[in-house]
Formats: sequence, C-alpha cells, structure tokens
Amino acid sequence: MIQFHNVYKSYPSGHDALDGVSFRLSKGEMAFLTGHSGAGKSTFLKLISLIERPSKGQILFENVNLKSVSKRKIAYHRRKIGMIFQNNLLLDNRSVFDNVALPLEVSGYRTIEVKKRAQAALDKVGLLHYRRKLPSELSSGEQQRVGIARAISTKPNVILADEPTGNLDPELSSSIMHLFEQFNQVGVTVLIASHDLNLINTMPYRKVVLDQGRIASNQAPLTNE
Repeated sequence: MIQFHNVYKSYPSGHDALDGVSFRLSKGEMAFLTGHSGAGKSTFLKLISLIERPSKGQILFENVNLKSVSKRKIAYHRRKIGMIFQNNLLLDNRSVFDNVALPLEVSGYRTIEVKKRAQAALDKVGLLHYRRKLPSELSSGEQQRVGIARAISTKPNVILADEPTGNLDPELSSSIMHLFEQFNQVGVTVLIASHDLNLINTMPYRKVVLDQGRIASNQAPLTNE
C-alpha cells in the first residue's frame, strides 16, 4: 500500500527531517508513528499526501511512484487520503455540515451526493444532530470528530492522522482512537502520528519509532496469544 525506500527529506533551513527511511504499510493495516517532537512524524505524513516531496529516495502509494505524480494530479491523489490534523482547521463561519461538505464540493460531487456523504460521515462520528451548529459551539473533542467526518466523507483508502488527540483528555483520546479502529475494521488503512505513548501502548498495533529522522524501532503488533 505505502512503501518508503531510503527516503531523505531536507529543508532549505538545513534541517534534515528524514534520514534514509525505509518503511512498508500493508493494505488494511493500522499503525502508529511515534517519537520525540521534531523526530520527523509530520514530515512523514506530508510526504505521503504530497504536501512535501522527498529530497532523495522513492515513495510508492498503491504501486504508484509519487515522484511521477504531476502538480495537476496531486488533487486526484489526495482524494484517496483522509487527512486529520491536531488543529482541525475548521472554518468558523461555516456550519458543521458545510465544513464536512466542502471537500466533496471541491472534488466535484453532485449536490445530492454531497448531502448524502456529509450526513453519513457526521452520523458515523455521532454528530449528525449538530450539523447546523458552528464549530465554536462545539467542544474540542466534538470539533476533532468534525475533522474526522470531513476526512472520511470522500471514503478514502487511507487515513493519515497527525497528533489527532494532542489537545484532548485521556477519555476523549481513547474515544477518537476507537473511531480509527472502526474505520480500520472495514478495510481502511490507518497511519497515526502520536506522541501519546500511554494511549498507544495499550493498543494492539504496530508502532514505528522515529528518532532524529531515522527509524529507531519497528515494533510488531501485540497479539492475544
């Protein structure tokens, strides 16, 4: 599904975000990226979504070399990915429904399909009854759920989440992670960048630890055996 082959990423400032990373995420897998602040987690996700390009190395997404994806085809590539951020980037002057519907409208879906998908996504995260509210009227946990609904409204093959529980208390964080598990259980590939070791160490999924741009460990998922 996703493969990194000896990937490097350096920024003009001289910062080396990734240093020879090789990695593979199988279709339908759920895994965590963790490590210290500045270890390269966010850059890792940005390279997959083509927000950034690697300095060296090769990244494959569904057997397509991302180096071959032209600027005009980046939007098409991103339709396959649901991106979720710590700061959910909701539009304060738009309703919850409009925030979820926007990427569908931009992607050219018909009005009836936009309504159907946006309502289904909000229902999935338990917020359909809040569809007419503004984001400012919701709690931070509810706002994050709106961000998740927006990300899944296009029915992506892959969910990439960058510190999705960073601003939430432990109970809400656990609830958000359970949502990701539900998406994974129906076949969506999920990769989550998180520094919340107390939470992710309780979950039975692979953990990839980044340290100064390198993979320090690649821990197999827990089993019930």
